[in-house]
Amino acid sequence: MAGVRLVNVWKQFGDFTAVKDMNLQVKDGEFMILLGPSGCGKTTTLRMIAGLEEPTKGQIYIGDNLVADPEEGGFVPPKDRDIAMVFQSYALYPHMTVYDNIAFPLKLRKVPKQEIDQRVREVAEMLGLTELLKRKPRELSGGQRQRVALGRAIVRKPQAFLMDEPLSNLDAKLRVKMRAELKRLQKQLDVTTIYVTHDQVEAMTMGDRVAVINAGVLQQVGTPDEVYNKPANTFVAGFIGSPPMNFIDATLTPEGFVDFGDFRLKLLPGQFEVLEEENLVGREVIFGVRPEDIYDAMFAEVKIPGENMVTAEVDIVENLGSEKIAHLRVGGVVFLASLPSESKIREGQEIDVVFDLNKAHVFRKENGKAIF
Repeated sequence: MAGVRLVNVWKQFGDFTAVKDMNLQVKDGEFMILLGPSGCGKTTTLRMIAGLEEPTKGQIYIGDNLVADPEEGGFVPPKDRDIAMVFQSYALYPHMTVYDNIAFPLKLRKVPKQEIDQRVREVAEMLGLTELLKRKPRELSGGQRQRVALGRAIVRKPQAFLMDEPLSNLDAKLRVKMRAELKRLQKQLDVTTIYVTHDQVEAMTMGDRVAVINAGVLQQVGTPDEVYNKPANTFVAGFIGSPPMNFIDATLTPEGFVDFGDFRLKLLPGQFEVLEEENLVGREVIFGVRPEDIYDAMFAEVKIPGENMVTAEVDIVENLGSEKIAHLRVGGVVFLASLPSESKIREGQEIDVVFDLNKAHVFRKENGKAIF
């Protein structure tokens, strides 16, 4: 078991900078998620940890071992890093059976035959591959091939698992099951795991901590609760959560309101004090509130001041069964609210909604950084 540490790591491909001054510490035994949109640099970061890419600048440590330091000419090849990587592509040996594909890394290490058999069958049972052990990769579905690739990594018991969207080819039901299985296995083996995904549900359900990346820059590192409830900026706030957070341009008034032009909301005293200290009164800000923190007044279970109730027109209603997503409009201001399935809202009608200011966020207009 070993932690992983990146110190001022950069990666450039010609004139394009894929990773910019990355500083990240993954603890021993931690399940760390690298989360971000396509092209943000998360896979490049993972490949540098694996040794498949060499950083342009900076140092990478696995445990106490410095495995990459381009300025000093140090570079440990992938085979000597004691890591196991699972790619988006399956990278299976087509001429080998499922059993032999999973067993291959153990055979390379000359593990006793009886132990190989036991470990392969344990992994196959966990991944639902027991009935497929004699098949070749060409006889498997895409999801089955990905499970074999997972099994080959798991069976090695390496210092660290590096996983690049390993569940992306599984069907929805199996994906949910495998999320839980991977989490359980990772805790059982206590192996440091770095897992790349663009799927926030995977990030929030699997990770001990989440590193959110955008355009090669690390935006925030925190527990799932921290990045959800205390986002560092508008990118993190908008990327995590479904439906995404509402962002509304507003002006802070000296009377303690956020004014949107067509309506306004009363800030809590502590919130206004913070904004006063930041010298933001009278200035434009970005007001953020999640759809689930806007309530149908008929179902509001929390006591919210009356000035934070507004009448909105319902443009569209998306019925998801467990909830209804309402697209609402007050004058020129549009926002989403996540309402109970029992709500009787209909398109074209008016509805009274209340904003839970206890869970509101305010961001700087000029750079999107969170005030609270």
